[in-house]
Amino acid sequence: MTESIYLQPVALALSPQSVHGDAVRLGGSMAYAHTFAVTTVRDGVVVERNVCGARDMAEVIGNLPEGLAAEAEAQWTALGKQHAPLQLGERTIRLDQPQVMGILNVTPDSFSDGGKFMDDPLAMQEQAADMHEAGAAIIDIGGESTRPGAAAVWEGDEVERVIPAIDYCRGMGAAISVDTRRPGVMEKAIEAGAHIINDVSALRHDPRSLEFAAASGKPVILMHAPGPSAEAAEKLHDDASYGNVVFDVFDWLKERRDAALEAGIARENIILDPGVGFGKNVAQNLALLNALPLFHALGQPLLLGASRKRMIGALSNEAAAHQRLGGSLALAQLGMDAGYHLLRVHDVFETVQARNVWRGLRDAALTDFTGLVD
Repeated sequence: MTESIYLQPVALALSPQSVHGDAVRLGGSMAYAHTFAVTTVRDGVVVERNVCGARDMAEVIGNLPEGLAAEAEAQWTALGKQHAPLQLGERTIRLDQPQVMGILNVTPDSFSDGGKFMDDPLAMQEQAADMHEAGAAIIDIGGESTRPGAAAVWEGDEVERVIPAIDYCRGMGAAISVDTRRPGVMEKAIEAGAHIINDVSALRHDPRSLEFAAASGKPVILMHAPGPSAEAAEKLHDDASYGNVVFDVFDWLKERRDAALEAGIARENIILDPGVGFGKNVAQNLALLNALPLFHALGQPLLLGASRKRMIGALSNEAAAHQRLGGSLALAQLGMDAGYHLLRVHDVFETVQARNVWRGLRDAALTDFTGLVD
């Protein structure tokens, strides 16, 4: 018999004073939660669910069996953990508000740009400069498509694709992440000036990846993907079998977090991504997106990558990738409301604008004391 516990924020607040202080600041962000579901799962079946406010959580945890109580206490502490800024070269990326990560694909078969940024160096440079000037805190450079059906890439080709883009972005003074599964590419990218390793296989693709990432001292992004890691990137979408997609992804990311810690990666250098769109159908993606605040209970900075995903097309008359801006912004706002620290997007200018308006609304809510009762 196996038992697990999950502390999930289920009602959010604009500000702590709006609920008379009965709230938790999620992950040091500008998002606050005031109602929580404490769910016990036994052998894959939900056996108990208690809903309570922040002030009542100590009592609820105190009534749990000893083993579950310890895990619940750890998750409760993690929900309110404030994360230190990311120091990426000369740039400091604060995590107390949402930051935008711009996507720069230098592949021949990108689902969103058709490969134009690989075939035309000037177009790549213009795109990188536009994202940087629009307010991207980080530019994420990838040389291998991970969409379903994408062809495998030889490591040497991947290096040749990403290094020119990294060189250019470094020259602009941008913070850079490299989107790769291969330690050889990670090494060359870091030598060229990349600051973050973004691995869609969560450092599973190559047994050397964990060791290299730990030795590099760089932050790593670990993303959930259900498929076998050692094969082509398209296989990361395979073998998706969930009892409860939300809790299953939570457990999977917890295991990868712990594997990274055991390998020597510093706690503050681990960023987690629930992997929207990877091995998940529309219903599963929607369930995951509606449960985004839960993942703060893992105690790490969080990234949301939902920009232009196929589920947006599925919900909007099969709109093509370049016609999914509205849906992408809706999901970006959902991530901001849930306290996500990084938003990985194609449309940087529009997302930064949305973030700035959202930030203004949150600042106003935090300074609005109308209606309070002494």
